[in-house]
Amino acid sequence: MSPTDRLPPLSMDQLDATQRAAADALIAGPRKAVKGPFIPLLRSPVLLDRVQRVGEYLRFDSALPTRLNEFATLMVARATTQQFEWAIHAAAAAKAGTSSASIAALREGARPADMSEDEALVHDFCSELLAHHGVCDATYARALARLGERGVVDLTALVGYFTMVCWVLNVAHTPPEPAPGIDPLPPLPR
Repeated sequence: MSPTDRLPPLSMDQLDATQRAAADALIAGPRKAVKGPFIPLLRSPVLLDRVQRVGEYLRFDSALPTRLNEFATLMVARATTQQFEWAIHAAAAAKAGTSSASIAALREGARPADMSEDEALVHDFCSELLAHHGVCDATYARALARLGERGVVDLTALVGYFTMVCWVLNVAHTPPEPAPGIDPLPPLPR
């Protein structure tokens, strides 16, 4: 446990019945454990249950290919300087096919030079959404043509979901898990 961890892990014997049910559901699902944002969210088990179901859909059943899903998640982790999410999703993005050069550029807050057309679209959409809390008609039209309505909604919801998750982790000071080979995020220039 980090000395700054505000909402550290709870042992199973510390949980009330609602918390235990939420923890059991996480352990039985694709995440297989109570970790990351679910540690602080366990303090609000009904919220945890609802949030994890949205996250499960967005991570595992979204209209977006895994590579684009992970790419967008990295952009949110970078925008919020969230080390836990960065470490988890940098590895997942690499496994899904995002180049190491693109991951390194995103880590520095830069626009990657070697993006695919789909990655460039996701980069532009997410950058605009994170900076302006919406997207212009031209960006929307590009996303709609490439991803369809469901893809646009899923991408927008993914950015919102991971922004919320990153904020929870940042407020809780939840430490990242060890991630060999993954460089932590440096602070963004102000």
